Amino acid sequence: MEETVAIDALLENWNAWMIIDVRSPSEFQAGHLPGAVNVPLFSDSERAIVGTLYKQISPAAALKRGLEIAGSKMAGLVESIQLATASSDKKILIHCWRGGKRSKAVHWLMTFAGIDASLLDGGYKQYRKAMQDYFENSSTPYHILGGCTGSGKTEVLNALENRGEQIIDLEKLANHKGSAFGGIGEPDQPTTEQFENDLFLAFLDLDPHKPIWLENESKSIGKVYLPDGLWKKMRSSVLYTIDVDKEVRLERALKYYSDDVHLDVIKGSFDKIKKRLGGLAYQNAIDALEQKDLKTAGAIALAYYDKSYNYQIGNWPSDKSVKIEPCNDVDLIAEQLIKISFKPK
Repeated sequence: MEETVAIDALLENWNAWMIIDVRSPSEFQAGHLPGAVNVPLFSDSERAIVGTLYKQISPAAALKRGLEIAGSKMAGLVESIQLATASSDKKILIHCWRGGKRSKAVHWLMTFAGIDASLLDGGYKQYRKAMQDYFENSSTPYHILGGCTGSGKTEVLNALENRGEQIIDLEKLANHKGSAFGGIGEPDQPTTEQFENDLFLAFLDLDPHKPIWLENESKSIGKVYLPDGLWKKMRSSVLYTIDVDKEVRLERALKYYSDDVHLDVIKGSFDKIKKRLGGLAYQNAIDALEQKDLKTAGAIALAYYDKSYNYQIGNWPSDKSVKIEPCNDVDLIAEQLIKISFKPK
């Protein structure tokens, strides 16, 4: 097996590898390669000790202390990696932050123990660089799907995918529906770093020569942010705005807030937009919630987001803005979009 693997080789054949991340738990939690398993060489506190010695004393002092810590863990590291890879027939790929001493030490240990493994050249840092370069330089055409809150944009994306179109569901990857109410009923959001990592791999799984449909989003989706390169390109792509009846949109929006959602959670979401909503509208929404009148409260929120969305699309370049004929049927909307969307030459 090759001793080192370049990032391009990994990205071209991702599923061939079982990835072992030997960074500390906090580094891994902040962001890691999708699907990687964390088998840390140092704990967070041990890494802090070694790092302090490196900066305040000398590299030699840090190396000596690092070897002392790692030496007592050798048997456990081998066992952990064997356990992590036992049910997989994939090749083992080890990495740390930049392919330095930590991953090389673990790679040596695995070789000594008779376990075939390779090193990721440049480590996790190289994956992050590849991600940033991709979003800054990608020539893949994007189609941006727009529409007021409750228009069913996610459902339309799914309908497009069912018809052979390429899509990226940004809100699914972010665990958030995008508004002040978007976190209700969703799992905890990933870190922005992890969101970017997962997003990059999702894009790589698609054909770069065919258009990709994306929902129109703000720079932030809840607490995570879109990569700068992706955001800039989305804002310069063609926007296709769907037009769905307001009553249909309201009913669709309300289905996300079922009876098991505590009203205090919804009140908290209204609190987030209180200043922009206005005192009277805010109080009317809270009063409606007190009466368990979700429809009235929802209509107030919908009116606010409609105004915000109309302002946003009003600033979109007119030569890159296409409005779809009014329609409430998701499948018919998808067929309209496929028919009129610009195809690459």
